[in-house]
Amino acid sequence: MAMLSFEKKYRVRGGTLVGGDLFDFWVGPFYVGFFGVSAVFFATLGTLLIILGAALGPTWNIWQISIAPPDLDVGLGVAPLKEGGLWQFITICAIGAFVSWALRQVEIARKLGMGLHVPFAFAFAILAYITLVVIRPVLMGAWGHGFPYGIFSHLDWVSNVGYQTLHFHYNPAHMLAISFFFTNCLALAMHGSLILSVTNPRDGEAVKTGEHENTVFRDIVGYSIGALGIHRLGVFLAINAAFWSAVCILLTGPFWTRGWPEWWMWWPNLPIW
Repeated sequence: MAMLSFEKKYRVRGGTLVGGDLFDFWVGPFYVGFFGVSAVFFATLGTLLIILGAALGPTWNIWQISIAPPDLDVGLGVAPLKEGGLWQFITICAIGAFVSWALRQVEIARKLGMGLHVPFAFAFAILAYITLVVIRPVLMGAWGHGFPYGIFSHLDWVSNVGYQTLHFHYNPAHMLAISFFFTNCLALAMHGSLILSVTNPRDGEAVKTGEHENTVFRDIVGYSIGALGIHRLGVFLAINAAFWSAVCILLTGPFWTRGWPEWWMWWPNLPIW
């Protein structure tokens, strides 16, 4: 509620990419914009199609509902609705919703005179998704190589990809992705816990300052990256986590068809041994 006292200052006109003033308004605290409308449209349509797929399927168990991609023999063609066509339409809706959301973030950033760091970072998450359901299936010649939309079925797909390549965790790009995911989680945990510890002190103690923040990490790890630096590091780690996760699955199938442990044979075959 405290933000409402100065929020009007930031509700400036302009900065839109499409539609001009037509959708340049707010609903409560939410900016709409053309891409806000398109995001709601695609998200709603995609959700309804998932519900339709559940209605056509054998179960309403939320853990077992699955919208499968077309069979491999369909190739890159359009499948009948009940035989993978739903998956294709839902994929289109998902991409439409994700891209719309990113472009809406661009419009908001332009209104506020900010950099485009938020939509730029989000674009890497969109890239990872599109790699899984569009780029990799196209390179492999069939939509059936995309993952199914479901909880258990999605996990089964991930497990099966691992078995198909013997040990997927030997994939070097996967190693990088996991390293960035874990390090990103570590950095966020360290940053978040530090902010809470200085701004939420025990009763009777004063709120701490930036000097306290810098000192605690100089004492713990020997270096303090600073208030701006930790956010730069966070964006760097998050972007790389998404990027290398896209690379690791893109390499598997289109560019490397054998088991990933075999890729490492260059190491024991080095002449230095």
